[in-house]
Amino acid sequence: MKGQDIIIVGHQPWDIEIGSNCKNIALEFAKENRVLYVNFPLDRITSFKDRRKENVRKRLKINKGEVDDLQTVQKNLWTLYPKMIAESINWIGNATTYDLMNRFNNKRLANAIKDAIHRLGFKDFILFNDSMMFRGLHLKEMLKPKTFVYYIRDYLICQPYFQKHGPRIEPKIIKKADVVVANSTFLSDYGKKHNPNSHYVGQGCDLTAFDQRKTKKRPDDIPTGKPVVGYVGYLTAMRLDVQLLVKIAKQRPNINLVLVGPEDETFQNSQLHKLENAHFLGPKNPEELPSYVQHFDVCINPQVLNDLTIGNYPRKIDEYLSLGKPTVATRTTAMEVFEGHTYLAKNTKEFISLIDKALKDKDPSSKNRRKRFARKHTWENSVKSIYKHMETVLQTVK
Repeated sequence: MKGQDIIIVGHQPWDIEIGSNCKNIALEFAKENRVLYVNFPLDRITSFKDRRKENVRKRLKINKGEVDDLQTVQKNLWTLYPKMIAESINWIGNATTYDLMNRFNNKRLANAIKDAIHRLGFKDFILFNDSMMFRGLHLKEMLKPKTFVYYIRDYLICQPYFQKHGPRIEPKIIKKADVVVANSTFLSDYGKKHNPNSHYVGQGCDLTAFDQRKTKKRPDDIPTGKPVVGYVGYLTAMRLDVQLLVKIAKQRPNINLVLVGPEDETFQNSQLHKLENAHFLGPKNPEELPSYVQHFDVCINPQVLNDLTIGNYPRKIDEYLSLGKPTVATRTTAMEVFEGHTYLAKNTKEFISLIDKALKDKDPSSKNRRKRFARKHTWENSVKSIYKHMETVLQTVK
């Protein structure tokens, strides 16, 4: 797809400190199209509670006109910091009152976007919504794009902030979309319940840091003397099965269980800290993580089964596989895309048994197959799939 004007709205701002699907998609879009990336508008509670934070101070300066709201990121890509403060309304229980206030927030955001559209000279644009179900609910009718795409990459309606209004509002915005695209088969199936034109488009990953051709020294804090079974990422009981990890360490004293990343309170107080072969190495800089993964004998993703994880596409699996690592993970609907390239376990007994099997997996051809498979999951390929479904819609409206 070339020569299009595309407006992107979503929850993650351009100046976010962590990785972002939406930013990666915007960068890919901008290779051949003009893209306006609209930052999530500042809300009233945040403007008061976090007013000393740098990103909030920046937005307050923009609202005062001290800093430009429309900024150039690179060729073909601009980012808009809407000059507005949205009303904080998630606490409202009454649906009618909430909907009225939400429409008001939508209207103010739409006006800020229209002003930017006018300044950039965008015409006949595509609206791409990255799961912004509340403040994006009415943007289709208010902005009148030629095509409206809704992107789902998390099962947000089960998360605390979205639980009150999300289950009734997200189906509405899914139904409005001309096409729905999702990064997991579970989420595309969820989309199909409300819009038959819903499709799986895969997940893009930036694996440049996980290039094994770059020599990576073994980190000094990885324990020696036993095979290393490791996990890299945020250690939270909301997504990871703590008891499964305890059983792995207890039932396999012949391995070192290595966990790299910050811990939530449940992990900090878990029995794991009392086990000699369980090692918490703490948070690391992102550029350090490949060195840890490279020196694991087996990588694991011990997800707990719940609404947060069942449809989640874990990008860390691609990172593990890109280094050829044998990987054991909890079987979920989203993980089925990795069938044949990972060891998928249905229960604790199977998980531990598969670790044993993975430790014996030394076949160079299997290692190379895993690498090739992971390297297919690029942002270029994911966006090509998005383009395909967008173009189908555009053909029908001509």
